Amino acid sequence: MEFIVRVDSKGRVLIPKGLREAVGVREGGLVKVYVEGGRVVVEPLGSVADRFFGCFKVYRWPDDLDGFVVEAIKEWWTRKSM
Repeated sequence: MEFIVRVDSKGRVLIPKGLREAVGVREGGLVKVYVEGGRVVVEPLGSVADRFFGCFKVYRWPDDLDGFVVEAIKEWWTRKSM
């Protein structure tokens, strides 16, 4: 599959729908962009949540998930710094 697309004045390139669907790039998804051998490569990245789905069993979700995450990071950072 090959397309010719135009770079706009802000350096943006539209990835045609057929290419997005072929590699699973969706709105809001992440891609890695890098130079390899004089070419610009756009590589789709999978979801971090999908990669780690099922790694941990959650018996009870905290009432305040944001607060829980902040406290967990503080605790981790304290242990790491010692």
